Amino acid sequence: MASPRFPATLQHLTNLARETLPPMHPAGRPFVVAGAAMALLLSRLSPTASTLGALATACCAAFFREPHRVPPQDPGLALAPADGTVSSVTPAPPPAELGLQDQMRPRVSVFLSVFDVHVQRIPMDGVIRRVTYRPGKFLTADLDKASTDNERASVLLHSSTGHELIVVQIAGLVARRIVCSVRPGERVQAGATYGLIRFGSRVDLYLPPGSSVLVRPGQRTVGGETALARLSPTGGS
Repeated sequence: MASPRFPATLQHLTNLARETLPPMHPAGRPFVVAGAAMALLLSRLSPTASTLGALATACCAAFFREPHRVPPQDPGLALAPADGTVSSVTPAPPPAELGLQDQMRPRVSVFLSVFDVHVQRIPMDGVIRRVTYRPGKFLTADLDKASTDNERASVLLHSSTGHELIVVQIAGLVARRIVCSVRPGERVQAGATYGLIRFGSRVDLYLPPGSSVLVRPGQRTVGGETALARLSPTGGS
């Protein structure tokens, strides 16, 4: 006879698994389903091949993970749009395809390895003004010229504090697919997921002039939680 505590224990284990294992971005589901189906088919031919297929499927699911993040409750902070390592902090003009003034702005670049979380997040509360896609090269994403030469998707955000920010998803040597799910006119919240780059990449955040950058090259970032900069209280671009 089953113990009356068994349902409660099972529920506890289920809740623990949900809290420990992060959810998966929808873009990863076709890959995981295909991998699981392949592992199942291989089980009829070779246990070893089936095991390797299952491990590959698990790695794929881990790559597309979308962990819950809690952004700081400070409207003056611009948050990291991605997990990774700060590769550079430098003044740079905004992407030409956005049609903005060719004014130098602080730019924080975050490099993502294949082991990092690959979803991108909104840096501040606000409204999406423009979304552009530009085809290009697939240079190594940690090179400085990747910001200008590589394939990219740029998002212009008008924050609720009156600032203008630009988030750019940049393809890399291995990354060949950029997913950007926001549209002009859409209201977004800081820390919310808005896109994904598959298999190694880079994300640039262009800040308004006068912003106080809070990170330096080599520092690790947590998307949606790490503060990259404090913006001036005057607003504007």
